[in-house]
Amino acid sequence: MMMFSRAVFSVLAVPLRRLQSTLVVAEPIAGAVAPVTLNAISAAHKLGGSVSCLLAGNDCASIAEQLKLVKGVEKVILVQSSAYKGLMAEEIAPVVLAAQTQFQFSHICAGASAFGKNLMPRVAAKLDVAPLSDIIEIKAEDTFARAIYAGNAVCTVKSLDKVKVFTVRGTAFEAAESSGGSAVVEDMSAPPALSKSELLEQNLTKSDRPELTSASVVISGGRGLKSGDNFKMLYELADKLNAAVGASRAAVDAGFVPNDMQIGQTGKIVAPDLYIAVGISGAIQHLAGMKDSKIIVAINKDEEAPIFQVADYGLVKDLFEVSLRTSILVMCILLNSVDLAFLGAAHWKT
Repeated sequence: MMMFSRAVFSVLAVPLRRLQSTLVVAEPIAGAVAPVTLNAISAAHKLGGSVSCLLAGNDCASIAEQLKLVKGVEKVILVQSSAYKGLMAEEIAPVVLAAQTQFQFSHICAGASAFGKNLMPRVAAKLDVAPLSDIIEIKAEDTFARAIYAGNAVCTVKSLDKVKVFTVRGTAFEAAESSGGSAVVEDMSAPPALSKSELLEQNLTKSDRPELTSASVVISGGRGLKSGDNFKMLYELADKLNAAVGASRAAVDAGFVPNDMQIGQTGKIVAPDLYIAVGISGAIQHLAGMKDSKIIVAINKDEEAPIFQVADYGLVKDLFEVSLRTSILVMCILLNSVDLAFLGAAHWKT
């Protein structure tokens, strides 16, 4: 009898896994798909089964055309309404719930951006399940890992809910390829608008530099820069490297730069190919936001600064007594693993 039951279980295991399906809630931004959505799609692939994307927005058919080309996506569910112009969670959540009612997904996820963090707990509450936030690894279809204690420990969580609702830390998963796919775009009727909240105005910081969370090179300044005016040194360097500029919480709290530049546990999480920390001591909450960077270069006059514990290469020197461009270029040459063309080194005069 025992042998028979095991045989039955092994036969049923494959069909049950095939029934798995994941809905990735896509985030539209500036006429394109937000980069973190591609990371969420990559995470969804690790669950097995089919992967569909839900795109809700105002006049976003062109974004759906981009999304259907993402490799591995089988279906794009498109819902358009003027009520979704501000991507308010109060309006988007009913759309996700309507898609879940119609298609019965086993997993629902989104990137761990402000959009995803605002939306997914509301969806989970409506489905009466426990949300899993900011996951960094998928161990099984019901088991996930997430960082706790500012990244100093990893918690493994097993969900017994019928539907798993979670957000994905973008830096923990490679972005899905944005070409090579051939998904079907399927229109879905928009649920009645709740109209309980309305976006009146949105003031976004405009910059010619790359977006902080998706940049290949990030240069960050800390309290060691002493003033906001001294961040101009980093801006000039960033323009040479085509880099984004970030800051530590100490620099933000001191009023040197706006809080949308903050990197860390209470700011943005980044994992660029090259992270350059200038005048940053390396507080634990800052390390939590950048320690997954592929190469870390640090400049600080305090040789005991915690930033040097995670840096691949460091310079113990007062940043006002050295040429930042020369110092960083020399360190990158010594690292060998950094392509000088990638750094734009040919355009530097040192």
